[in-house]
Amino acid sequence: MERRLAAILCADVAGYSRMMGIDEAGTHAAFKAHRGAIHPIILNHAGRIVKHTGDGFLLEFANAASAIQFGIEMQSLMAERNAHLPADRNMRFRLGIHKGEVTIDDGEAFGDGINGAVNLESIATPGGVAVSDRAYQEADSQLSVDLINAGSFQFENLQEPVQAWTWEPGSDPIVREQRGASSLPPQYRTAIVGVLPFVNLADGVDEYLSDGLTDDLIHALSLQSFFRVLSRTSTFRFRDRSLSPRLIAREIDATYVIQGTLRRSQDKIRVTAELIAPETGAQLWTGRYDREFGDLFAMQDEITTSLCAALMPEIYRVEASVPIRSTATNPTAWDRFLRGLSHYYRPTKADYETSIALFREAIALDPTLSLAHAYLATILLQGINFGWIKGSRELWNEAMSLALDSVRLDGRSSFAYAILAFVQAMQGAHEDGMKAARKATELNAYDMGARGVLGLCHMVTGEHQQAIELFSIAAQRGNSDPRYQWPALNAFSHYLLGRYEAALSWAREELLLYPNHLQALTIRAATLAQLGQTAQAQDAVGALLERYPWLTLDRHMKNIRWRNRDDIDHYHDGLTKAGLT
Repeated sequence: MERRLAAILCADVAGYSRMMGIDEAGTHAAFKAHRGAIHPIILNHAGRIVKHTGDGFLLEFANAASAIQFGIEMQSLMAERNAHLPADRNMRFRLGIHKGEVTIDDGEAFGDGINGAVNLESIATPGGVAVSDRAYQEADSQLSVDLINAGSFQFENLQEPVQAWTWEPGSDPIVREQRGASSLPPQYRTAIVGVLPFVNLADGVDEYLSDGLTDDLIHALSLQSFFRVLSRTSTFRFRDRSLSPRLIAREIDATYVIQGTLRRSQDKIRVTAELIAPETGAQLWTGRYDREFGDLFAMQDEITTSLCAALMPEIYRVEASVPIRSTATNPTAWDRFLRGLSHYYRPTKADYETSIALFREAIALDPTLSLAHAYLATILLQGINFGWIKGSRELWNEAMSLALDSVRLDGRSSFAYAILAFVQAMQGAHEDGMKAARKATELNAYDMGARGVLGLCHMVTGEHQQAIELFSIAAQRGNSDPRYQWPALNAFSHYLLGRYEAALSWAREELLLYPNHLQALTIRAATLAQLGQTAQAQDAVGALLERYPWLTLDRHMKNIRWRNRDDIDHYHDGLTKAGLT
């Protein structure tokens, strides 16, 4: 039995029995089609289907704001879909939303959260949303429209009356003034990204492929916490309109636009994509992917993952270089964070120090900014590998505290869980690290950083083949993300399996990118020694000590907290043979 606090949304179709009586097959088919169109919006708001009912469904969200925003977006979509149908074919949902306790037992869900949502759904106007006061008060500061106070309702199965708030598409809600950046949740503080429907250049019968790829990419990008991704309904209405990306971006208020094409020739598919800054028309990134058709879902998922891994770091990089957007006299926490990020992308010791100072300022201005905590933890640990700071117990403790805070502040962030997993795994908390890494990959299967950190957790527990597979995927698809250095970690797993030539190749790959990388320098020296290249190994130790004159064998090995003693001894043996004392 599992009990938790959640925002529950209950939906059913008004007049469904009557419609089934008139045309059972047609009504059922229409209901399934509408439900299929709604599903991507559920995913965009990180919702989870609790159960399907005959004429509706129950959904669970982590917070009331997500539930209400989903409800408004869903009803807006349904109004648009119904507008193209005869009145007697309109299918109008009623939605009820409540925040309360939910119990899951043997596949069944019950509790006051569900009871409240079901009761509220019964008073909602067809096409509208009814929200409990408890859910409304939690979400109010994050909503972009005003809900109407509908008064109190006494339900038969509840002792106390329930205060309700309502919304419906035809009520002309007043759009609120845009709030200052510091009062918005992290995912709404920066760029807005619109993914336009990918253009099918093949026969019309393949349009489902281009639509499916677009839907998957919207979903994949929406799982991160750095920028906001517009829903399918915002961008698909431009499918057949010959408008420039700049005009579309103005209409949907997008900072960046992603567009692409799909072409199929027999058993092969080619996908092209580009990231555009509409304000200037500049093409910020472009990519092309050629794949064998094979298994449709596997192929589509592989292309989506590759697109997501390439696009996200580019958006981060461009956002970090933009001028301060705030009109306030004093820069906001988000402004400080972005400035820190701009220095993070120029990895010198001076930029490292500036970046840390700016991330600390951002946290001081807004202690709830999860991303600032996660990036500060990341750069502190990178400072050790780049030779800019000596590792110490105090530094590792601070990184752990920052990672824990990041997870606490944004429990949906795969990056937050990934950096927590990294710290835990490197500090010897192997089970905790594995648990956090798996959570990160569950939250966002497209996050290559999370996938690679899961590999690290396998490495420190001695499961090197699994680690190599994950490191290699992360290196192939997420190699433009400076938060991670997969070649060095790949070198360690190959070394510990006795594959010294491969280990040396990966170590050299890391050193081409980062010549001062501490771990890459040490594993290169140990690997050369195991290969019997004694002179080169001694030279490698000389290069290591030139950059890190304070490093000794004992000091270095104290920070190696792998599970298998044989792995530790193997590494120690290589460094000893290389001449590190």
